[in-house]
Amino acid sequence: MTGNRIGDYGFLADGRTGALVGRDGSVDWWCPTRFDGPSVFARLLDDNGGHWSIRPEEDFSVERAYLDDTLVLRTVFHTDGGSVAVTDALAFEPGARGHQIGRRSPGLLLRTVEGLSGSVPLTMSFAPRFEYGRVTAYLTVEGQRVTTTAGATTLTLTASVPVHRDHIDASARFTVVAGQRECFAVAHSPTYDAGDGQAAGPDVPAALADTAEGWRSWLAHHDYRGRYRDLVRHNSLVLQGLTYAPSGAVIAALTTSLPEQIGGDRSYDYRYAWLRDFSLTMRALWVAACPDEAGRLFDWVAKSVGRVTMEPVPIMYGPEGERDLTERALDTLAGYADSQPVLVGNEAWRQRQSDVLGEVVDAAWLLRDYLDPMQESVCRLLHSLADQAAATWHLPDAGMWEARDAERHYISSKVGCWMALDRAVRFGGRIGGAHDVARWAGARDEVRRAVLEQGWNAEVGAYTGAFGSDRLDASLLVVPIAGFLPANDPRMWATIERIEQDLTEDGLVRRWDGDPATFFPCSFWLASCLALAGEHDRATRLFESVAGRANDLGLFAEQFDPRGAGPLGNFPQALSHMALINGAWHLTENAPGGVPAGVYTSTEGERK
Repeated sequence: MTGNRIGDYGFLADGRTGALVGRDGSVDWWCPTRFDGPSVFARLLDDNGGHWSIRPEEDFSVERAYLDDTLVLRTVFHTDGGSVAVTDALAFEPGARGHQIGRRSPGLLLRTVEGLSGSVPLTMSFAPRFEYGRVTAYLTVEGQRVTTTAGATTLTLTASVPVHRDHIDASARFTVVAGQRECFAVAHSPTYDAGDGQAAGPDVPAALADTAEGWRSWLAHHDYRGRYRDLVRHNSLVLQGLTYAPSGAVIAALTTSLPEQIGGDRSYDYRYAWLRDFSLTMRALWVAACPDEAGRLFDWVAKSVGRVTMEPVPIMYGPEGERDLTERALDTLAGYADSQPVLVGNEAWRQRQSDVLGEVVDAAWLLRDYLDPMQESVCRLLHSLADQAAATWHLPDAGMWEARDAERHYISSKVGCWMALDRAVRFGGRIGGAHDVARWAGARDEVRRAVLEQGWNAEVGAYTGAFGSDRLDASLLVVPIAGFLPANDPRMWATIERIEQDLTEDGLVRRWDGDPATFFPCSFWLASCLALAGEHDRATRLFESVAGRANDLGLFAEQFDPRGAGPLGNFPQALSHMALINGAWHLTENAPGGVPAGVYTSTEGERK
């Protein structure tokens, strides 16, 4: 396996897909067609999965950062002989600005090497392996141009230095001195629509500068003025990087099959759009003061979900709304640190997860001013989600942790149904008639009574994960965030304190007792609950401690092993970044002295 650990990677994005660049200058993950497409670089999951590296020949140390307000990465390598900077980006279409970035990205990976001091010998290794390492491409080298083709995929590498064939791959050795710059680009194109490619290669410095301006123009629409402004702005960039721009779908994570435990079998494909992630991202982007595309994004959800019946609403979709995400194991990749299985697809698409009904309706309520006038498709969607919540809330489901063993009566799922019904009642005549509203209100009250009566476990002294269970579960932290109970309600506060006492290790929260690693989103949710309970100092300390566990580029995986393995799970993980943004807002909204002037309120959706 590559020497990079999960937390060693930087994230590049272009609105259709993303790439991971290690601290050693190696691009070890890229699926150039779209987020869930087949890989051409997958050394992240197997040494033979393909890579593209540029690095000094000598020993080096590294410092790196994104260019201000962008996902353009600058890595500085320091050697005994001098220093060089490598700048990496996935290109936007030329001139794309604001909310148009990423709609027609060209599939172009850009890299420059700039001498900062002294003289530094470097090596470049270009070793693509198509379709998750299954295919070694035909490769031809003509001077400073390399073409690789296999099946439907063609990659064209152009370089400003001579490139040589190295058996089935390509390589180069070159030296950069202070003030010198060398440029590289890899372009993806469909084999049978490739034409002649860009024979001379793109103008890499110009494309890098244009892409940086594209990111900055998007972020300029975000006017967040609450606490942790720089953190919120950066995390909103990451969420935008995980958004499939043509449809607006929010991808749960860039990768597949990064394990929750080294050597364990809990590894999944997260390169799809979960309704839960969509709705929480909408809330996070609203907090970051960018609700501009609410109508378009809700229209995507309506088109993806389609006509809702009493069958479970699918919880996840492909980036363009694809429904069938059947799971299969790959035998071509050994897995990160030999952790199997390596999967494409995710069988959770077949599950019932009732909480997503409420997540979507709640996001619509939060953004109701931006959905006015409401599209007919969105109105029908919200009406039918409320109907399904009223008719099915009493059924067991797989829960937000996507249990594959059995369905249970998870409290977080009941609260999600309550949230769908509560927000539908608030919408009132905008989405239903008087009879509908009365029916939803009656079902909402039934759900509330059931949770309060059956969810509390007197022996445990807390609400537990499911009716009749004695197992503490950090999913209960969503209860006050959803507004079902105030955080300082005696039983709710007892639950929060038990979670903090029994499920926290080194300042991070596990989802349940025995969870192999702590879970970043739950850790931020705990900070939110403390803030909602008025424990501002405790909330602040916890929030800042969890935020400090991001890697040096401010990126979060799904989980963290405080006992040595570090970040675990797929990376970067949208849910972790959403939870940080929403946690920052809860700390802002519940701060002593109230909300600063000029920011949004999370309850009214209007400027204060």
